[in-house]
Amino acid sequence: MSRYIGRANLRKRLEGLEGVEGCSLYENGLAVLGLPDEKLTVRPPFGLDHTGEYGFVHVAPLLAALAVDRLVGVLLVRLGGYAVGVLEGERLVASKVGQRNVHGRHRAGGSSANRFRRRREEQARTLVEAAAKTAVRVLMPYAHRLDAVAFGGDRFAVRDTLAASPQLEAIEALALPRFFDVPDPRHAVLERFAYDLYAAEVLSA
Repeated sequence: MSRYIGRANLRKRLEGLEGVEGCSLYENGLAVLGLPDEKLTVRPPFGLDHTGEYGFVHVAPLLAALAVDRLVGVLLVRLGGYAVGVLEGERLVASKVGQRNVHGRHRAGGSSANRFRRRREEQARTLVEAAAKTAVRVLMPYAHRLDAVAFGGDRFAVRDTLAASPQLEAIEALALPRFFDVPDPRHAVLERFAYDLYAAEVLSA
């Protein structure tokens, strides 16, 4: 089973193993390390260009890839709130958050349930439109320089937010493969987001 490990923690774990007995394989954006007591498969969050096969533990190319700072846009949306930001390395350089009340589902039937459903749909639409406008305002000034964009929260809410503005097509094309599961989007979540953003997926065996 894979897990995500922050890049600083992963560096501490691996950097002392450079050159020890084992093997290393770099291909398809992955680093496979045959360590003395386990096998690690590591996928850096922004990919890995290095390729090669070595008859020893060679972690330098992996650690170099993990160390690179990026300019990354962040869009987190749930029905109830949104958070948009830009991270330069691990520093939050632009951000905007907002909240909109969206009622939960109505359990009863009949006409009252239909009215409740229509009201909920209108509330959700209002939130999505506000999130899209905020995303355009915060992210588009950086669009030509962004290395990637991270999406998180609720997949359907993010999808609807991106569809709400044609201007967001440019950032959608920069999406990272990982979708980030975050709680209620708040400014504090954005401030802590760099740890998850730069964490590598690690599978041990």
